[in-house]
Amino acid sequence: MGSEGSESAVASEVTAAGGPKGARGGAQAIPRHVAIIMDGNGRWAKRRFMPRIEGHRNGAKSVRTLVEECRRLGVRYLTLFAFSTENWRRPQEEVGGLMSLFVQHLESELDLLLKNDIRLRAMGDTSRLPPAVRDMLKRNEERTASKSGMDLILAVSYGGRDELVQAARKMARAAQAGEIDPEEITEDSFGRYLYLPDVPDPDLLIRTSDETRISNFLLWQLAYAEIVVSPVLWPDFTRDEFHRCLNVFAGRNRRFGLTQEQVERA
Repeated sequence: MGSEGSESAVASEVTAAGGPKGARGGAQAIPRHVAIIMDGNGRWAKRRFMPRIEGHRNGAKSVRTLVEECRRLGVRYLTLFAFSTENWRRPQEEVGGLMSLFVQHLESELDLLLKNDIRLRAMGDTSRLPPAVRDMLKRNEERTASKSGMDLILAVSYGGRDELVQAARKMARAAQAGEIDPEEITEDSFGRYLYLPDVPDPDLLIRTSDETRISNFLLWQLAYAEIVVSPVLWPDFTRDEFHRCLNVFAGRNRRFGLTQEQVERA
């Protein structure tokens, strides 16, 4: 998995599934970093007259499908918005059920990560998580630290504004200690104070359930990400729907502020 030849073959497979190949074509149809806002679990459950927690439980099955498919396709980084800073304001019963699900799935999916050479990483204010969740996250991060096939990043107790505030505080303390000169701060130097500074910015953001907000997710990192909205509720998000989103991405013309003529000359 992950070789240049297999990536090209898979890119052709994705293109054949429907949608344009785009000017870039080939293995470039597969984004290096995919970020996903997994929305619609509650609505999925409500439509079936089930408790909201059942939507989250079924959404976890979609996570497994997506992780396996990203690894097969050669996606190098996958970031999932699992629990936001705002989600702490949800009913206590739902939050407690989510935390229990986190522990269950972190435990049950460890073998999947190890088997597929996937490194697990967490980003967010994990100090707010229950000890059982923090301990399981730390354990799985340590167990998978040497894996290099793909990074699976869980944004847990995460907020984009909170990440920027935390980074600004760290940078202010460094400036106060004389470690950095405020006049020499650049985008690159600021980025080193974010949660995971070694991870490249997402190429593609997918949001499910037909919502068009970014909901305080990766505010710094999404500056030039392509955004694809899926009408599918997260528990119904399938391999085929993921391929459709990839084909939309493949058809986009990413200029990063340049003119089309500049892009063509590059």
